Amino acid sequence: MTRLEIQNDNKIKGMTLAIAGPLLWGFSGIAAQYLFANYNVSPYWLVCLRMLGAGILLLIFGLIVSGRQLFDVWREPRQVIRLIIFSLIGMLPAQLTYFMAIHYSNAATATILQFLSPVVIVIYLALRQRQMPTRVNMMSVVLALVGTSLLVTGGHFNELNIAPAGLIWGLLAAVSTAIYTLYPRPLLRQYGSVSIVGWSMLLGGAATLPLAVQHPATQMDLRGLLIVSFVIVFGTLFAYLFVLQSLRFIAPTMTSLLGAFEPMTSTLLTVLFFNVAFGLPELAGIILIIATTVIQAIFANRRVNKIRNNPRA
Repeated sequence: MTRLEIQNDNKIKGMTLAIAGPLLWGFSGIAAQYLFANYNVSPYWLVCLRMLGAGILLLIFGLIVSGRQLFDVWREPRQVIRLIIFSLIGMLPAQLTYFMAIHYSNAATATILQFLSPVVIVIYLALRQRQMPTRVNMMSVVLALVGTSLLVTGGHFNELNIAPAGLIWGLLAAVSTAIYTLYPRPLLRQYGSVSIVGWSMLLGGAATLPLAVQHPATQMDLRGLLIVSFVIVFGTLFAYLFVLQSLRFIAPTMTSLLGAFEPMTSTLLTVLFFNVAFGLPELAGIILIIATTVIQAIFANRRVNKIRNNPRA
């Protein structure tokens, strides 16, 4: 194969993996909604099993791939504290708020509201740096606000067409995902994604054990167990691994763009399996919210290319 053919082949591999991960996350949200509706499963119980199961499996994978390096983070007390903080204020809230939003609304609405996290990051950085956002970021904020208003009101701005609890948990999911994105960057650079994600899932899952014990699943059968297994293995473990592996072949900005397949998958499957009707205002809101992520990814890609072409820029 020529060099160009190898590059094209790698790009196809990367894009396939970057699409497969969000697709599995989308199916995972639908599976969770099915469990909530048909098995009286508590979000606490499902999140606990999901994080413990996926955390253990990720760590086993990391041990096979990197060996003893998997335990490097535990050799530095300061980093251990950062890992625990990330597990409790980043990983755990991001998982729990998302599933609580599904429980009180539906998988599509929860996923789309979670996709507001780039806007939360824009607002946070503007406040922290004490400067006005750029025009692109301001446009993203406006699109997100309009899109969210259309999604949760259906165009009737004097009333909500989703449960208030679903809206609150969805917005908290966006904030939690922003924290999950920003806080662990130094840890990820030093120890790798598999190690940090695996350990934080294990710690976060352990922290939810008391809540899971108080809200056990009492109506589980073989089908339910298979769906739970799907959420853990495919909707979490393989979804994370596919996205992480895609970064070997394509740029992070491309991976972020292809992440839009998650809300699109959730929306389509919610309509097909749960007969949830989205009118034109809600669909317009969905498109505007997804557009904010696409705009942010494109802008980030241009900024990276500008720096590469002109390091002094």
